[in-house]
Amino acid sequence: MSGASPGDLLERAAELRRRGQPFVLATVVRALRPASAKPGDRALLFGEGQPVGWVGGGCVHTSIEREAALALADGRPRLVRLSPEPHDEDGVVSYPMTCHSGGTLEIYLEPVLPAPELVILGESPVADALAALGAPLGFRLRTSLDEITTSDAWVVAAAMSSDEDHPAVRAALDRGVPYVAMVASRRRTEAFVEELRSEGVSPEAMMPLKAPAGLDIGAATGPEIALSILAEIVQRRRSRQAVAPVATREVAIDPICGMQLDVKSARWTADKDGQTYYFCAPGCRKTFLTPSPSGRGLG
Repeated sequence: MSGASPGDLLERAAELRRRGQPFVLATVVRALRPASAKPGDRALLFGEGQPVGWVGGGCVHTSIEREAALALADGRPRLVRLSPEPHDEDGVVSYPMTCHSGGTLEIYLEPVLPAPELVILGESPVADALAALGAPLGFRLRTSLDEITTSDAWVVAAAMSSDEDHPAVRAALDRGVPYVAMVASRRRTEAFVEELRSEGVSPEAMMPLKAPAGLDIGAATGPEIALSILAEIVQRRRSRQAVAPVATREVAIDPICGMQLDVKSARWTADKDGQTYYFCAPGCRKTFLTPSPSGRGLG
């Protein structure tokens, strides 16, 4: 992990948050010797790629990167413990510390995700109410598909006019937005769906379309309709986070210390007899390559 002073790291975190880039802030909260990290050490993790900062050596890297990817997927913080003698404890994710240096580390991982985007297309009382209610719920308000900067975007066509709504919905479906709602009567909705089918739009491409928009709560006024739409977005968004997939990582085992390593990001490798071996640190690689007294390598 690349080094960075505490001030530089926090400035980088603030910059990433302004840009809407997701990351995980990792902080060492407890360390028992001979672990090399100490309480207060921090790093910014991105699920993959080079971290910024430092919370431990190669023995720590793979486990923390894996948990960071999980945190980015489900949006939940977690406390990770790496110890030579791991044990189950509620609220703690436990990994074995297999490096020769030993020690115990507890690292708190806090995902920092960009705020979801609520894209309100068109002008109407419902659109006004969506803007008024969406901001306090933590949504970044947008008025154009071109303003979308994240996959966590939710589109509502609320002009209540076919001439405006239909092209907007088509454009949002083409973009692949996960939720595209149209404020319309059931009759107008059915006619529009038939239009899309006649144009050759596949059922899969129409899956994000929700029309009429919102949960069926008997809403009648503009604010009530907006409330039903936002309730539906919150429901779908939380459900999507709960089942978010995490990319499968190819892992290898360090032949010296037994540490599990991420093959893609492994820094130390060695080839022997046509096979590539991966190591958590230079020391393990050196031990592997050093001939034994009999003249044969450890590998």
